[in-house]
Amino acid sequence: MADDGGAPPQPLLDLTAGQVRRAVDGWHAVLRIGSVDHRIWSKDAPVLGASYAAELPFDGDLEARAYAARRLWRAMNGRAPGPAFHQLSKQRRERLSSAIRALDARSAGASYRVAAEALFGKSRIPDRAWKTHDLRNRTIRLVQGGLALMRGGYRKLLRPGRRDE
Repeated sequence: MADDGGAPPQPLLDLTAGQVRRAVDGWHAVLRIGSVDHRIWSKDAPVLGASYAAELPFDGDLEARAYAARRLWRAMNGRAPGPAFHQLSKQRRERLSSAIRALDARSAGASYRVAAEALFGKSRIPDRAWKTHDLRNRTIRLVQGGLALMRGGYRKLLRPGRRDE
């Protein structure tokens, strides 16, 4: 990497810090620059002092990969990396948390009513008319959302919503 006159160049990987792991698909590393963790993958074992290039396939994730590569390059050159590519809103994080809690309750054998009591409080659950109550339907949808996450839907959290979906 050429020196642009900015901050001293950062080493790409510190092999002694325990940040590099070998897996069946290659080598995974976490490079911490400042307060930001950058995740890196390589087919071959990393070598100290070697020059590296980013390979960006032209697929559905190109935009996210290019953004991540740019953030890494900026951080390595002493610049602020900028905001993360995609952040979940507080409301979305709370719904995902509720979905996982609802799924956990159902997986442990709890009824929808018991799961709803744990999620929304016992005082909000009616003694009668439970079968048609809004919180019953909401609890069922949360469990279904948790199941979708468990079955691989969590991957969609890594990328922003697309107009074509």
